Amino acid sequence: MTRLTPVPYEEWDPETLRPLTGGREVPPSNVLGLLLRHPALARSFLGFSSHLLARSSLPEKTRELAILRVAWRRRCRYEWTQHVLIGRRAGVTQDDLQAVRTGAGTLVNRAVDELETSYTLSDGTYAALAKELDERQLLDFVFTVGAYGMLAAALNTFGVEPDPDPGLDDEDFG
Repeated sequence: MTRLTPVPYEEWDPETLRPLTGGREVPPSNVLGLLLRHPALARSFLGFSSHLLARSSLPEKTRELAILRVAWRRRCRYEWTQHVLIGRRAGVTQDDLQAVRTGAGTLVNRAVDELETSYTLSDGTYAALAKELDERQLLDFVFTVGAYGMLAAALNTFGVEPDPDPGLDDEDFG
């Protein structure tokens, strides 16, 4: 059930978008349409999230697996749909998606699950991550999980539907 409809693409104001997009044209997006209901929030959140998505020090596949695990745990269809597509470009396989869905004991799944349930990492999980990731990557990992958890809460709360024709079957979400 949609509680807050995104601003329709035809009504997007190029002047409002310019600081958000660097002047480049962006395709219709329900999440961006939702954020455009609050331009000041959109500017702040998109600045932060663009770091996580485009300038993060995390390996792309690790980032996407973490986001997908958050989306799966939070049952956020929008986030799942978008990041399956992004993840595939980053090398995420069907087997990886199945591991995310089932909560297989991968290090990324374990770390996301701990952050999502106890809001911290156990000493063992932190030590294992620290063997794989440097300090900046550890920071990016924790902030990615937190930011995408917050975004999933907003998308679920407001009932934001996946963008049309994402190229996925409904069974991809389960």
